[in-house]
Amino acid sequence: MRQFLKKITHPFLKLGLKFYYYKPRKYSYDGIKILVHPDVFPPHLTFSTKILLDFILPIDLKNKTFLELGCGSGIISLLASKKGAKVLASDINEIALEFLNKNATKNNLSVITIQSDLFDSIENLNFDYILINPPYYPKKPKNRKEQAWFCGENFEYFETLFYQLSSKVEFQNTFMILSEDCEISKIESIALKNNLYFKILKERTIFKEKNYIYSIICNK
Repeated sequence: MRQFLKKITHPFLKLGLKFYYYKPRKYSYDGIKILVHPDVFPPHLTFSTKILLDFILPIDLKNKTFLELGCGSGIISLLASKKGAKVLASDINEIALEFLNKNATKNNLSVITIQSDLFDSIENLNFDYILINPPYYPKKPKNRKEQAWFCGENFEYFETLFYQLSSKVEFQNTFMILSEDCEISKIESIALKNNLYFKILKERTIFKEKNYIYSIICNK
């Protein structure tokens, strides 16, 4: 029943997002104030960004290397910078990075940005922390904006992500958030194929929707 209701309301949600984001909108967390462009993943009307912000807030990040892979609005990267981390924020969307650079300057915070499709353009692949808020709906994205929502008809995003994590990246703490609204078992199976597995660190329910923060662990 829940999924059926979602299918009915989804067009209205889409229309609501389009109406709300006809212009840049303000967003703030822990004293950090940003503007979010309409073509960037919206932290206002989605749960995942706020959950991840609350998750990293108590973590000691001083002098730690921190990558936000697919940073979107960049508010998580800015919080990590405020907590003393050496931050690299990547995204495939150049508009997201342009606004993040402006927001970093306005908040007197230091963040290095790079346009990259996953790890393709990232040279240093050794990080203390990696944070991922992935697209997980199985549909082919039509443009840069939709790449924040859709992972490809055959979950191509996760195929590439987990292959790169397993074969190229040196990581200690890699965290990813997923909703029960996505095909978690399918995503886990792709991870296992690459010798990676998930460990639930936190579960949070908002408006009857469960969200999970996973630690991604290499099983080599």
